Amino acid sequence: MSQQTNAQVTITGRNVEVPEHFQERVTEKLAKIERLDPTLTFFHVELQHEPNPRRESEAERLQITATGKGHIARAEAKEDSFYAALETALGKMERSLRKVKVRRENVKSGHRAQKGTGQIAAELVAEAEAAKPAKEERYIDPYAETVEDVRPGQVVRFKEHPATPMSVDDALSEMELVGHDFYLFINEENNKPSVVYRRHAFDYGLISLTDADA
Repeated sequence: MSQQTNAQVTITGRNVEVPEHFQERVTEKLAKIERLDPTLTFFHVELQHEPNPRRESEAERLQITATGKGHIARAEAKEDSFYAALETALGKMERSLRKVKVRRENVKSGHRAQKGTGQIAAELVAEAEAAKPAKEERYIDPYAETVEDVRPGQVVRFKEHPATPMSVDDALSEMELVGHDFYLFINEENNKPSVVYRRHAFDYGLISLTDADA
């Protein structure tokens, strides 16, 4: 029996038509993601074919954006087929949601559960393997075609986001959900712009701005 999600799902294709049987598979797979976080109310899945004879193994790109109450989760994958890309992206999103769920439970309980050395070592190895790039990639500027006057050092993209003050733990959770290496937020402890970021050995860092005249 196929599983259906209660959340709204939209599926779009860029340079590709999305067949009905693939849409059904996506909906069934997203039902599992929804069970991990019942607050998710909207999923947007985008498929894009990127023709490049030298990178046929990564020609099919799929991105999943999940929106919930006050948070967004995002995962992306490039494979040789959309089916493979779907499984890879779903795996990334599932790991992020599980990691955030554990973090929130620890914060809510007021303590962090103690782990044995074996469990810690296993987690470090697993995260190290997951962090390794699958293949050596050559950097391609995604905005090169949109810049008319090609000069080095230009700002080619501007983004603004509404900011609600949050704790450092919440900012770390949001960073995990969107799959970035940093996250800009307003720290509720001092109401100042701050950034959490990944450091070596699976630690995190925090940068905050201060008034130079203070």
